[in-house]
Amino acid sequence: MIEILNPTDLPRARQAGALVADILQALKSRSAVGTNLLDIDKWAESMIVEAGALSCYVDYAPSFGRGPFGHYICTSVNDAVLHGLPHDYALADGDLVSLDLAVSLGGVVADSAISFIVGDSEPPESVAMISATERALRAGIAAAGPGARVGDISHAIGSVLSEAGYAINTEFGGHGVGSTMHQDPHISNTGRPGRGYKLRPGLLLALEPWVMADTAELVTDEDGWTLRSATGCRTAHSEHTIAITGDGAEILTLPKQA
Repeated sequence: MIEILNPTDLPRARQAGALVADILQALKSRSAVGTNLLDIDKWAESMIVEAGALSCYVDYAPSFGRGPFGHYICTSVNDAVLHGLPHDYALADGDLVSLDLAVSLGGVVADSAISFIVGDSEPPESVAMISATERALRAGIAAAGPGARVGDISHAIGSVLSEAGYAINTEFGGHGVGSTMHQDPHISNTGRPGRGYKLRPGLLLALEPWVMADTAELVTDEDGWTLRSATGCRTAHSEHTIAITGDGAEILTLPKQA
């Protein structure tokens, strides 16, 4: 299903996006050496409930997962890149953390992810990988607008990631959002320009470049949810929800300080 929002729905989409951005930044600021992933999940739950929003994850049970997710945020650390199931783990200095959050507020979903390094250590390879996903995300957003096609976004994202030297996995990528979290169109992180669904005002898209340092192959963790790099290498993930408007693409999940 591809859902097109009415112009009157855009203010609610902005509110949902602002909430997701605020929660992610608050969680990032509270994440330090010694922070437990389960505490991050509890903080996310508290902020979602306090805002009167609904979690998109707690009852989420897609075909690629093992039963309901049961938590409020995805916490992926180091070699984990997607769908990281919060568990009893205390963050260590130099850990690369990816937080992925989706909530529904006022009947509209917003979805975003950030990657960052905890503590004082800043491994150059990890810094470079995070930077590559952020640059690819900006390129994908710049390629989006009324009349553009999904392939234009995919090509823009893939070009940045490829030029940075990363192999690209096409099993998981961006997607439409609206009244539900995962909708069509699928937005691969690589593709051919001029192909695919033609974008139109009212479409909400979650763009999410992610990479693994030295592989494109994923393995599923024993928890049935967490996706890790097949080689154990580090990973990074960046995501924004955007709204296609008559003027281009509006980033709904941009942090206030950005």
